[in-house]
Amino acid sequence: MTHSASQQNNDADLTDNKILEQGHQKLNQLMTRGSEFLNCRYAIMGGAMSWVSERHLVSALSNAGGFGVLACGAMSPQLLDEEITATKQLTQQSFGVNLITMHPELDKLIDVCLNHKVSHVVLAGGLPTTASIDKLKKGGAKVICFAPALILGRKLLRAGVDALVIEGMEAGGHIGPVTTTVLAQEILPALAGKLPVFVAGGIARGESIAAFLEMGAAGVQLGTRFVCATESIAHPKFKQAFIRAAARDAVTSVQIDSRLPVIPVRALKNATTENFIAKQREVAKALDDGELALPDAQLMIEHYWAGSLRRAVIDGDIENGSVMAGQSVGMVKQEEPAKDIIQNLVDEAAIALAKRTLI
Repeated sequence: MTHSASQQNNDADLTDNKILEQGHQKLNQLMTRGSEFLNCRYAIMGGAMSWVSERHLVSALSNAGGFGVLACGAMSPQLLDEEITATKQLTQQSFGVNLITMHPELDKLIDVCLNHKVSHVVLAGGLPTTASIDKLKKGGAKVICFAPALILGRKLLRAGVDALVIEGMEAGGHIGPVTTTVLAQEILPALAGKLPVFVAGGIARGESIAAFLEMGAAGVQLGTRFVCATESIAHPKFKQAFIRAAARDAVTSVQIDSRLPVIPVRALKNATTENFIAKQREVAKALDDGELALPDAQLMIEHYWAGSLRRAVIDGDIENGSVMAGQSVGMVKQEEPAKDIIQNLVDEAAIALAKRTLI
């Protein structure tokens, strides 16, 4: 290589580095509101996934500059207390706790979070009461809620929540009926100027993060992308199911009886997704025969998914357990450390932003 050619390559590298640096500067600017709200470097929240989003993954995400969120799920107040304590021992960074509003001991769970001075609490699984929101805010916690529609987003804003997550049907687990892109177009222009709004559902690459930030999002939330983090305690078979899967393999459960208002669940198709239909028929027959009251019937349906999820995540039974996954599962290609996943995401976002600047 001639001196001239070598110099040209060096000049090109310097230019590329400068462009990437400019992209990161732009990304930091767009993330400022979200990162300041979450008190972390990158406004990238980890989705709260039952059995997966526990102390190891949550602390790894926070230590990598993101924002981990513990999934309380069906935990008792004592178990949540132990999990928060253990997480604090693994990270000095901020992290949040996700509480399910229909939990029978929600008030005690809130007390646990406040006693630990948890900085952010995410209320999910239904519209929270004003009492729950007020109690958390008076206790010093920032309250984040899910808004599956603009009208509900406005209602939550009036109720005093500090931030919203809008999650599209591409996500894994319990989902709503509207896509991420439609929700973003509907809600961001109306509410992003009033409070931080984080976008979730189907996000697995930095280019998508950059696009939502430019639309006005304060940040994003990802779940499926982090399941195969090295620090995730999910069973190796569970992780391999993710790595092998394509987007079309993540399907939604079907409701067969209007008396059972089943919230659709997105998971990888297997025997459990097929058996769920049979379970609904069984519960519907028990209703018909007067053997079950409607609330008990609905609880049985909810318990079906809770038990089968643990079977898949912890025990590795990916055929008879529920392998909850979002459609972004097709972009999960390998197991890698959480810090590498987050670094790749922010680099991709920065490059995308830099390219737009050049156009």
